[in-house]
Amino acid sequence: MSKKKHLPLAWAKEKTDARVRRTRDALGDALIALMQEKPFDTITVQDVLDRAHVSRSTFYTHYSDKDDLLMSDAEEFFEALSMALSAHGDKSDRVFPVAEFFTHLAEVQPFFKALVKSGKFQENMELARGHFARGIERRLAELPRGRSIPAKDLPAIAFTHAGALLSLLTWWLDRGMREPPEEMDRLFHRLVWKGASS
Repeated sequence: MSKKKHLPLAWAKEKTDARVRRTRDALGDALIALMQEKPFDTITVQDVLDRAHVSRSTFYTHYSDKDDLLMSDAEEFFEALSMALSAHGDKSDRVFPVAEFFTHLAEVQPFFKALVKSGKFQENMELARGHFARGIERRLAELPRGRSIPAKDLPAIAFTHAGALLSLLTWWLDRGMREPPEEMDRLFHRLVWKGASS
């Protein structure tokens, strides 16, 4: 008998999840690398498989096509980002990790440019807005400063702030990312709390 059969079920599940995570990460990383080398429309699933060293059957266990892979990766990223402050018990009055998000975008400019060229940018931003709104709503409900906001108004206010964040992002990108991400974070949160206090 192998040692593996004596391992607890929870451990086996963790190992399976870790293996699935590694596979998904490898596929996502491969697609991102390819998008920086050639137009999205010319990338095939086989290109992704060759780069990731993953079999076709494994790919189709997780995704229906390369668009599904791209959007699934984006969804996971936006979900983690929007809930990061709550998940890590952040003690500040920030409702969104703006500085971290903008810093990340500055660090991945080649991919960001490839995403814009692919025609998938707007679809990603629509997906982001929904996740960001949910994360902001959760933070507003958690923070002492947000308690003055009626609960019935939170979803609409959070959705509006998510839209303002994406508008601020567009403004920052159009200006060539000149302002430090920390300054953009301060600016966004001034807007959030000025509106909350009126």
